[in-house]
Amino acid sequence: MIMKGVTLRGLEVFASLAKTGSVAQTAELTGLSQPAVSQQLRNLEAALGTDLVDHARRPMRLTAAGRSFLERTETVLSELRLAQSELTVMDLTHLSTLSIGVIDDFDNDLTPRLATVLADSLTKSRFKLITASSHELRDAMAERELHIAIAASPGQVHEGIVERPIIRDPFMLVAPRGIITDPQAIMEQLADLPFLRYARDQLISRQIEAHLARQKLDFEERFEIGSNPALMAMVARRIGWAITTPLGYMRAVRFQDEIEAFPLPFGAFSRTISLFSHADWADQVPRDVAQTLRRLAQTQIIDPCLTRMPFLVGKLRVIEA
Repeated sequence: MIMKGVTLRGLEVFASLAKTGSVAQTAELTGLSQPAVSQQLRNLEAALGTDLVDHARRPMRLTAAGRSFLERTETVLSELRLAQSELTVMDLTHLSTLSIGVIDDFDNDLTPRLATVLADSLTKSRFKLITASSHELRDAMAERELHIAIAASPGQVHEGIVERPIIRDPFMLVAPRGIITDPQAIMEQLADLPFLRYARDQLISRQIEAHLARQKLDFEERFEIGSNPALMAMVARRIGWAITTPLGYMRAVRFQDEIEAFPLPFGAFSRTISLFSHADWADQVPRDVAQTLRRLAQTQIIDPCLTRMPFLVGKLRVIEA
């Protein structure tokens, strides 16, 4: 039996406070008022009979008991969210066929889970799932080769296509580990390293170049790389620095010990990852898949990413329906 006073909301508040160290940020993330956040924490600590955070420190820091309890809390919340996501798409047996395209940024974490969730529900259907770049998926939707595409939003959608935003994915700077010792002078410390660009035909490259133009920044054109893992490998090998997003960073698992991520030092901006479906598909399926994606994204991508890079709290987030 769970002891009286330990609530799901209290666990969510504690996990958020552990990441942010801030009552104000936790209030923003949870949708509670700041007094309600403080009360939830007090109730949880009273139920456990111990302090989980050092209330005298700002930002708040976990006590030894808090660090121990956080590990269990994150496991509980992760399992609950996964269970919730796997129950979202419950019955797709009425479909004869379903074809979905997923942005390749999700290959490591989200796509395998999504495939199994959908396959379990499509017991009598023909099911096709492909991964590709955003512009390739957009073209496939225009040719009606896919029922659904999960891709970066271009900002405008073709007539007859419905867009459901899923994730706000902010851009950030990645550099070789140890190069930047003063986060207040990032560009000065990168002066001797070239800028590594994504290939120009990719949507992410066009979004980055448009932002650089708005900021009136012009970097030498030496490297143009069409593969995200290759781009991150080059950063890890100290060849240069790059602009990417948390989704791109999280794909590069094997290089993360050699690279570091920082907030973009020249104007914040972000992209939106959305689910696209045809407007004439007046079915619950696109809405159900979108909600499943939001929950999977939270557990499989966003939570681990925020733990690794707390500066993204409130920036990398699910976009609720």
